[in-house]
Amino acid sequence: MAQVSTNEVKPGMKIEMENEPYVVVSNQFVKPGKGQAFNRIRLKHIVSGKVVEKTYKSGEKFDLADIVESKMRLLYTDPDSAIFMNDESFEQISIPFSLLENSRNWLKEDILYDIIFYKGHVVEVMPPTFMELVVSETAPGVRGDTASGRVLKPATLETGAKIQIPIFIDEGEKIKVDTRTTEYVSRVQ
Repeated sequence: MAQVSTNEVKPGMKIEMENEPYVVVSNQFVKPGKGQAFNRIRLKHIVSGKVVEKTYKSGEKFDLADIVESKMRLLYTDPDSAIFMNDESFEQISIPFSLLENSRNWLKEDILYDIIFYKGHVVEVMPPTFMELVVSETAPGVRGDTASGRVLKPATLETGAKIQIPIFIDEGEKIKVDTRTTEYVSRVQ
């Protein structure tokens, strides 16, 4: 397996520590006035999302993680899983909903998703950053609601995601949503 030194580690690199995959958040080189130089590296666990900060002697080596990122299209969902297809090879995989906890509210058929594999197993399904979805349920905006400073109202989208939208958006309208923050971005014509 390929190795990389602490001096070559860059943010975004995927490395393996203690047989677990991590993505590097930051790498800070520290040269104290007295003693050996070291690197302070912040790592985010790819599966759990937990961020840890560790220090390593300058020049230590890490194994690069066996991670493959692939764009796959959601074909359909079963009662307990979602079926994705690779557009180039037409290979289909079934991903159980237990692995789709974070992205389950963003599943929509015929949309491309980034799927991350670690040692051949799916570890994360990432929806597109922005999605255009139809508002399936929301309360009507009542005139005079803005006096209290509250210009947002709760809404449910066609995928089941619950977000806050402006009061001028009605049921059945298509809106653009940021899937990272679950925030309304704009109205779609």
